[in-house]
Amino acid sequence: MGTAKTAKSAAGSATSPAKSAAAISRQAILDTAARLFRQEGYAATSLRSIAQACDMKAGSLYYHFASKDQIVSEVLDIGVQRVFDAVRRAVEGLPSDANLAVTLQCAIAAHLGALLHAHDFTSANIRIFGQVPLEVRETHKSLRKRYEQYWRKMLLALQHRGEIRDGVDLQRTVFYLFGAMNWTTEWYDQKKSGLAAMAGELTDLVTNGLRAKPVAVAKRPIAKQGKS
Repeated sequence: MGTAKTAKSAAGSATSPAKSAAAISRQAILDTAARLFRQEGYAATSLRSIAQACDMKAGSLYYHFASKDQIVSEVLDIGVQRVFDAVRRAVEGLPSDANLAVTLQCAIAAHLGALLHAHDFTSANIRIFGQVPLEVRETHKSLRKRYEQYWRKMLLALQHRGEIRDGVDLQRTVFYLFGAMNWTTEWYDQKKSGLAAMAGELTDLVTNGLRAKPVAVAKRPIAKQGKS
């Protein structure tokens, strides 16, 4: 038994570096692909260009991925999952009685932090989602939906506690927030503003609005533009 155990241990130590190298190579491919998808778009990024940027042969990519669509699918998932995980950890670390402003600022700061830290993955996700094949989008939509639902449930819990007025469309609120937060990948400059300050500004806009005193917003159809 001792000899067999020693042989097994030796075999394990022999294969471990190879497995580690494979994992590193796989992540390097994903990192490179995310950068190229962000910079060049989906159609202009080929397996050959990814391989060249990784300083490897195009055929070597097939050791890790079956196709370009498998690569882009993982890039899309990583972009959303990193943000989702960061927000969930941050919000779940709050006291159970945290109010709207505290909860919202915490969630926004976590979303922005992960969004801008994993810039290539998150920016690629935002840029190329509409460019990838339908089957890839459909597969990825379930993760996006779960993240949207997390925010909606968070806001719904606050609404039930009286922190958000009745009648607010929480699903649209989530879409408004995502639009504002995700667009920061195009204009954010860390030299001009910190993430905490930016999260505070967006939280203030959402919770307090722009006016010194709240006023009722008229709900009427937008007039149709006449033909010129």
